[in-house]
Amino acid sequence: MPKIKVNDIQMFYEVHGEGFPLIMIMGFTGNTSWWDPRWIQTLSEKFKVIAFDNRGAGRTDISDREYSIKLFAEDTAGLMNALGIPQANVLGISMGGMIAQELVLNYPEKVKKLVLCSTYCGGAKSVQPSQEVQRALTPDRGTVSAEEVARMTIPLLFTEEFIKNNPGAEELVMQQITKNPISNEAFMRQTNAIMNFDAYDRLSQIKVPTLVLYGKRDILIPPENGAILGKAIPEARLVSFENSAHGLIEETEEVLHAIVEFLTGT
Repeated sequence: MPKIKVNDIQMFYEVHGEGFPLIMIMGFTGNTSWWDPRWIQTLSEKFKVIAFDNRGAGRTDISDREYSIKLFAEDTAGLMNALGIPQANVLGISMGGMIAQELVLNYPEKVKKLVLCSTYCGGAKSVQPSQEVQRALTPDRGTVSAEEVARMTIPLLFTEEFIKNNPGAEELVMQQITKNPISNEAFMRQTNAIMNFDAYDRLSQIKVPTLVLYGKRDILIPPENGAILGKAIPEARLVSFENSAHGLIEETEEVLHAIVEFLTGT
């Protein structure tokens, strides 16, 4: 799989399908392996899907710069420039949704339509997860194995019922999460980037068509955050999923239908 020079790093990326570009931005600690294959398959039937590893994640260089959501957005814009993509639809999930917000705010000409999944605006206006969830999310990565981290992560992404009713799903997700795991150093830098992110006061500047998706059983980014984004972004379309947690995997078909309908509609 290819890498390309973006700003001061070599960035790993994948391209699937043909058509108008769709940039897919992964979330906290994740990489291209974390995308549900059904998302890639379905969306690449309609679009030229570009997925990539954020700075310090997966197979992209870590660098020695201080991380910020704005820097990740600069990397995303840089990847588009390097690949000769002047404009694209942009989809971000979790931290990727924060990067997508920063991208459209700083490079509005690059974004045709925006899809924000399981994400928030950051800052004082956002609703934080419980202390218990925060502790589970941020163990010392230097003292536990990649497998142990994955075991702690899965309950944050999916409902207990989904794991129970889909034998084999947990092991499949384990394989995805443990492939090219993030280093402890990059993990800490991404954590700091999220903690310093705050886009709320700028959301009214987003003028592109925007779809906000969230699961009502999300314990990692509480569902109230979806409503906050939907209200603050002018004319945003807000869609919730009753039985979905952070990963939106419990109602995959409905989620993908909403995304495709929005991106292909006028």
